[in-house]
Amino acid sequence: MNSSQTASEDRPLVSVVIPARNCAALIPECLAAIDRQTYQGSIDIIVALAPSSDDTERVLTQTRTRLPLRLVSNPAGTTSAGLNLAFAVSQGPIVARVDAQARLTPDYLERAVATLKRTGAANVGGVQRPVAAKDSTEGSFTAIAAAMSSPFGAGPAAFRTGRASGPVDTVYLGVFDRDAVNSVGGFDETLIRNQDYELNTRLRSKGHIVWLDADLIVDYLPRCDYWSLSRQYFSYGTWKRNMLMRHPKSLRLRQLVAPALVAALAMSMLLIGLRRRLGLAVPLLYVSACAGAVTRLKSAPSGMRQRVSAAAAFAVMHLSWGTGFLLGRPWRSPTSTTSPAPSESSIRER
Repeated sequence: MNSSQTASEDRPLVSVVIPARNCAALIPECLAAIDRQTYQGSIDIIVALAPSSDDTERVLTQTRTRLPLRLVSNPAGTTSAGLNLAFAVSQGPIVARVDAQARLTPDYLERAVATLKRTGAANVGGVQRPVAAKDSTEGSFTAIAAAMSSPFGAGPAAFRTGRASGPVDTVYLGVFDRDAVNSVGGFDETLIRNQDYELNTRLRSKGHIVWLDADLIVDYLPRCDYWSLSRQYFSYGTWKRNMLMRHPKSLRLRQLVAPALVAALAMSMLLIGLRRRLGLAVPLLYVSACAGAVTRLKSAPSGMRQRVSAAAAFAVMHLSWGTGFLLGRPWRSPTSTTSPAPSESSIRER
């Protein structure tokens, strides 16, 4: 075996796949972070572009990178369809899923590939670190990022807490062994949300390992206002229930906390309407819990207004997720779980 073959095996091509929709303001910085990767092997980028109402396509065609960049059309517009299309076009034996809201650290791919090889995992992911945009002056943006960084806010999933490396249920984003993903059929396109968790559930059911590297940190830019945050978390809850109906064994106790809270608050409102003092118990306990969680935030907000904003972000996430889980109806259900292979005309070299 010659040295070039050895180098190729040690540093295989990594294909970065990005589903993109209405992200003109976000995608340049995302691509710049990929451009700064220290990985010594080859990297290419495939962006699955969904129909957008902003300038995402123009921005993508004008953004300069040192890496090969291809655009593939995603007419279905969903994340799972876009990921499958990008996977189909990509060539690397290792495929890294990245979102426009994500900001990779320079050693992200280098470390993830090394961890894949060391552990034999099918998917390696890191810890999501919510951050406000550097140029943001929005108080709600900063408060939402702070609240999402707390296990009390977005939940105690391993990829949020990052307490220890090892096998887990799911990870944020993911750097995948292509053959493992192909062996389980890729992403389920009938899911609008929770497609990552569902894919990782199928990988684990086939004996594959999903590995969290606690030192693999990814910055994430959350929604910048409460209405957008509410819509996001309502959708999360809706599709989590939908996914659990297919994979009931994947249910974790933590996933029932928010629905139980919504049900308890609804009962409290009924008791208050009947002039029963007992109805005040759950609301008061919850408000106290939110206030206490604000004081334990890693980056505790300064000033009463910021603290109230962070507590409000907790409530928006919990109540939206729980209501979506209990009452939400999937707004779209594609009939096919597999996207057709992209045609030559839908693939554009950039």
